[in-house]
Amino acid sequence: MPQLSLHTPIGPVTVSAEQERIVAVDWGWGRDQDPTPVLTEARAWLQDYFDGQLRPMTLPLDPYGTAYRRRVWSVIATIPPGQTWTYAKTAEAAGGSPRSIGTAMAQNPIPLLIPCHRVVGTGTNGRITIGGYSGGEGVETKRFLLDLEAQAAAPQQQRITP
Repeated sequence: MPQLSLHTPIGPVTVSAEQERIVAVDWGWGRDQDPTPVLTEARAWLQDYFDGQLRPMTLPLDPYGTAYRRRVWSVIATIPPGQTWTYAKTAEAAGGSPRSIGTAMAQNPIPLLIPCHRVVGTGTNGRITIGGYSGGEGVETKRFLLDLEAQAAAPQQQRITP
């Protein structure tokens, strides 16, 4: 399976593809490096992302998972950078329960490109909580990604606002 790795602020990341479709993003450096066109494009998108250049993610994705998980990942992919949804809101959009959303997100084979870090929890008092994150260094990585997007999205949102 072709792979291509890159250094990021959250550590090395490896993108894998099958038939020119992204199938995985993993933390760590891949053993083999094969700069196929789609992997080169994915690396460029991720480098821009970590440089704070938020642009639409149009890479061809093909995550392996059940029909339900694929539906959840498809919904999560629509959450714009700099925004968050709760597990409950995501469950309303994708079907299922907040718990099933969390389970599907924990199985997301393409984190960052399918931005499960944008889904947050709600505490018993209704306050937003960071929730969990299974990638990188866990919640610390999730906070970093949310902060990165908030800072990058703020100037864009200011330009849009009249």
